[in-house]
Amino acid sequence: MDKYTESSPSPAIVVREVTKVVSTAAGSLTILSPISLQIKRGESVAIVGVSGSGKSTLLGLMAGLDNPSSGTIELAGQSISDMDEDDRARVRAQSVGFVFQTFQLLGSLTALENVMLPLELAGRNDAVEQASALLDRVGLGQRLTHYPRQLSGGEQQRVAIARAFALRPAILFADEPTGNLDSTTGERIIELLFELNREQGATLILVTHDEQLATRCDRRLSLQQGALYTEHLQ
Repeated sequence: MDKYTESSPSPAIVVREVTKVVSTAAGSLTILSPISLQIKRGESVAIVGVSGSGKSTLLGLMAGLDNPSSGTIELAGQSISDMDEDDRARVRAQSVGFVFQTFQLLGSLTALENVMLPLELAGRNDAVEQASALLDRVGLGQRLTHYPRQLSGGEQQRVAIARAFALRPAILFADEPTGNLDSTTGERIIELLFELNREQGATLILVTHDEQLATRCDRRLSLQQGALYTEHLQ
């Protein structure tokens, strides 16, 4: 694990000897072997591996969506391993954005309302203006009043990206963000994701099967049967 001094900025994420074991009808199943890593602030990291290797499990643990079986995790300078769900949700609301493969938009809300939602929950009085500006930034300024069912897959993912960046998160997690898109649309989405990430200076953590996407990140974490391998790409 990389060292850092008291005067250096603390890492965005610190994972220490984290495991994940679940119970099945056949007995205990180890999804993640002991994993330790640090992710620097502003770094872009790709998590790659075959299906079932533990990629999404690791992302979920680092994001505070689940608790590890053992080990500790620090997210945005806060130890979340022993927190209850309410406290983890508070940390996520303060510091984290998400982009999912399945978009996770609310079908009863328009594009504008979907992006406004995290701003309103944070008590922002400028939710309409900020959400409109973000949707314009992702090329959907003319689609504000459209519902998800009226948008293409690529347009829905652009709404999801605008929502993820609405509160300028310190850390952005993206789980297979192009998994449901054709290659051309997926490439446009990735360009947009990296552009917004550069503009806001967030730490970017991607789970992906796309090797071309992985090579665009500063570092690649490869999971094989729950064990971690790392490779610097730039």
